[in-house]
Amino acid sequence: MTDQTGTIGSAGWQRLIAARAAYHRTAGAHYDEVLDQVAERAQKEGSIGKADIGALLLFKRLRADTPWARALMATADTDVRRATAAATAAVRDTTLSLSDAARAGRAALAGLPGFTRGDALASTVLTAAAPHRMAVYDRRAHAGLRSVGIPLSNASGRYSRYIAALDHLLTHAPSPARAWIPRDLDIALYCLPPHTASTTDVQGPAGHTAGAGTVNRSV
Repeated sequence: MTDQTGTIGSAGWQRLIAARAAYHRTAGAHYDEVLDQVAERAQKEGSIGKADIGALLLFKRLRADTPWARALMATADTDVRRATAAATAAVRDTTLSLSDAARAGRAALAGLPGFTRGDALASTVLTAAAPHRMAVYDRRAHAGLRSVGIPLSNASGRYSRYIAALDHLLTHAPSPARAWIPRDLDIALYCLPPHTASTTDVQGPAGHTAGAGTVNRSV
C-alpha cells in the first residue's frame, strides 16, 4: 500500500476531536510537563543533551536497559548536543516545509545511538525542539492514521511522510481542529480506538464514527 495524503470527512474529524478531548480527561493537566520542560530548555539552549533525552524516555515510557541506551550514555554530551543542535535548527527552519524540516531533523539525529532506526524517540526529541511544528510518532498514532483511511508505509523517510500527512490534514481541518498544531493531531490519532476506515464518508481517504481511547504513551 502506498502512502497518501488526503482529507477526511466530518465523521472522521468528530472521532479525532473526541479522542483529543479524551486524552486531556484521562492524562490530566500534568502528563505533558516533562515534554514541556524539555522544550523550554531546548528553546533557550538550542540543543538537547543526554539528561533531557533521559527525561523524554520517561515521557515516552521507553526502556533504558538496552544496548543503545548504554552506547548513548558512553557518548560525550557535547557530541549529543552537536547532533541535536543541528536537528533543532532544521525543525525550526521556517523556510522549509514541515515535511522537509522533519526529514532534515530526523537525518541530523541518525548518527546517535538509539536514533538509527525507529521514530518514536527521535520524533519526541524533534517535537521538544520545535513543539509547534513537529509531532510525536508512535505505532498507535500510525494505526490512527490508517483507521481514518490514510495509509503510511514503514519505508525510509517515514517520519517526514508522517508529518506531511498531518500537515495536509490540518490544512483542511474543520473548527475547532482548525486551530490545532501537529502535536494536537498526534494526540488525537494516538487516542483513537481501533477502527476500520469507512468508505461512506470520503473526501480523499475516509474517516468514520466518533469515539475516544485511553492513554498509555509507548512506542
